Amino acid sequence: MKPNKACPIVLRRTQNGLEILAFEHPLAGFQIVKGTIEPGEPPADAAVRELREESGITGVATADLGLWESGYEQQVWSLHLCEPMQPLPDTWEHHTADDDGHVFRFFWHPLGEALSDQWHSLYRDALSTIGIRLARMGKS
Repeated sequence: MKPNKACPIVLRRTQNGLEILAFEHPLAGFQIVKGTIEPGEPPADAAVRELREESGITGVATADLGLWESGYEQQVWSLHLCEPMQPLPDTWEHHTADDDGHVFRFFWHPLGEALSDQWHSLYRDALSTIGIRLARMGKS
């Protein structure tokens, strides 16, 4: 199975527990960052690139969480824990150069917290998978 999507996972720990970086797409609800792996591009490099393009964050891939068959449009995601190179605020907006120049509103979502209807089922399933994989690594 060869991945065609890269998903950078950025986490932070607060007094409320582990939180994952998420954003609100103006047309498609709540999501986590993911994007297409370019031909010949290593998946970890694609994750770092997508993180920068979609959020403005410069980061490094620190751990490979494996592949996930999403069941959606033949997407196979390569999941990578990424560490930002700078401290991140609680919320911010980022104007994307691609994706029609949309403004994405970033926020932190507590892992394990119920997901509202604003989350597409694809991202619900992805967060469930990510939570399980993080727990196996002792990061829950």
